[in-house]
Amino acid sequence: MSSESSQERKRKVIPSDEAPAEGKRKRKRSDPEQEGKYYGEEAEVDLRDPGRDYELYKYTCQELQRLMAEIQDLKSRGGKDAAVEIEDRRIQSCVHFMTLKKLNRLAHIRLKKGRDQTHEAKQKVDACHLQLQNLLYEVMHLQKEITKCLEFKSKHEEIDLVSVEEFYQEAPPDISKAEITMGDPHQQTLARLDWELEQRKRLAEKYRESLSNKEKILKEIEVKKEYLSSLQPRLNSIMQASLPVQEYLFMPFDQAHKQYETARHLPPPLYVLFVQATAYGQACDKTLSVAIEGSVDEAKALFKPHEESQDDESDSDAEEEQTTKRRRPTLGVQLDDKRKEMLKRHPLSVMLDLKCKDDSVLHLTFYYLMNLNIMTVKARVTTATELITPISAGDLLSPDSVLSCLYPGDHGKKTPNPANQYQFDKVGILTLRDYVLDLGHPYLWVQKLGGLHFPKEQPQPTVIADHSLSSSHMETTMKLLKTRVQSRLALHKQFASLDDSVLHLTFYYLMNLNIMTVKGKVTTATELITPISASDLLSPDTVLSCLYPGDHGKKRPNPANQYQFDKVGILTWRDFKSLI
Repeated sequence: MSSESSQERKRKVIPSDEAPAEGKRKRKRSDPEQEGKYYGEEAEVDLRDPGRDYELYKYTCQELQRLMAEIQDLKSRGGKDAAVEIEDRRIQSCVHFMTLKKLNRLAHIRLKKGRDQTHEAKQKVDACHLQLQNLLYEVMHLQKEITKCLEFKSKHEEIDLVSVEEFYQEAPPDISKAEITMGDPHQQTLARLDWELEQRKRLAEKYRESLSNKEKILKEIEVKKEYLSSLQPRLNSIMQASLPVQEYLFMPFDQAHKQYETARHLPPPLYVLFVQATAYGQACDKTLSVAIEGSVDEAKALFKPHEESQDDESDSDAEEEQTTKRRRPTLGVQLDDKRKEMLKRHPLSVMLDLKCKDDSVLHLTFYYLMNLNIMTVKARVTTATELITPISAGDLLSPDSVLSCLYPGDHGKKTPNPANQYQFDKVGILTLRDYVLDLGHPYLWVQKLGGLHFPKEQPQPTVIADHSLSSSHMETTMKLLKTRVQSRLALHKQFASLDDSVLHLTFYYLMNLNIMTVKGKVTTATELITPISASDLLSPDTVLSCLYPGDHGKKRPNPANQYQFDKVGILTWRDFKSLI
């Protein structure tokens, strides 16, 4: 039976070449039967109990083990009847194998159905989860929309509407509708918005009219600009042609115009000084000359934007790095650089030439120290004839002392700005006295001429140049300057005449008193201008007095003379000093 079943299986699996069509037909016919069987097993799975199948599986495996053990025992014994028994047990074993195969198929079918059921349940869960996510997203979206609606701010809230009272006063009745809007805030807001719209329409119309007027005016301005631009060359040619006339009539308009153009770049204190000195010269002193010296280009460079200066510095640094390696400066060099920066003067200065009666001129140069916010002055005196300075005249006309104490106590050795001392401490400057010769003297009257005032009781953070302060001190200061120069020149002439004078000395010997006496007389080449209060400066009685300290010549130098005077009734030597 086993051989026949194997032959039938071979015939089903391997069809013959002679009749392939018939084999196909047979396969087609047998397919519905096999499908019925397959689907019958699927239906059988639903009817069978998995627990019983598991028990059947265990029982079949035990029977197989028993049969295999008996077959092995029979083969080991050997015998004539053993082959029949072995064949019988082999058939039983095949039946059990068929049972195992069927159980295996049923298990696979159950596994497939379990997977399908799991997949279907999973799909249902995924669909429910997706639906839940959609619902949550929809809820979140609705919440956002609700929040937006709650936080909504209408544009009309940003509009500055007219007040309610003004609205009912100015708006026409067809817009205000007082009988409706008075009790309904919503209708009232709508009516106010309508009135705002109406007003804006009117303003827009006015705006368009203003724009049209503006365009007309701009066209007129352009026409006038063209006319003025063509007029400038003609005016320049007229000015050039009028230069000889200006020189002949002593009316230097062109030079004054250039000076005023340069004055635009002066710092405020120097500008105040320039304006007030020019005004004083035009009104009171025609001989006063005012001029501006210095580099205008450097003054313009001070007002350049900081970015441009940084770009220039970076370019110069890059060039220097390409050429040479720069060493880091020492602390001393850094302090020197800081001091120079602290004492830096403005590139422009103001020159005043003050002429006196004897053709002598006082040249004043005013400077402005930008970081210290003070003004300084340098003075120089020139005369019509060259002066020979005598030894006795000392420094009467020296630039360092000619203006000293023009006002009482104003030596010009200290800075008048109290804030400068804190600046000096940072860079190691003890006093400004050491730099006066180079920078000039910061007299108090110089600050007042520049409109600067530094109150000591209540210091101000920023000092502003004041024109009224400068004008109130200008006339008095100019008169004092002229008086100082004239008096110093007169005193200089007096000392010069004294250097040319001759002192005549006549010595006497008093035999009985055993002492010597002297008489002195001064003669000068020119007659001295002697005031009454100084009438006895060159008198013979006082010209040699106190040549040495305490030596007045009023007492006898010999102690024995007092006894001689007592004998003849002479009280003191003072009564006879004019004779001997």
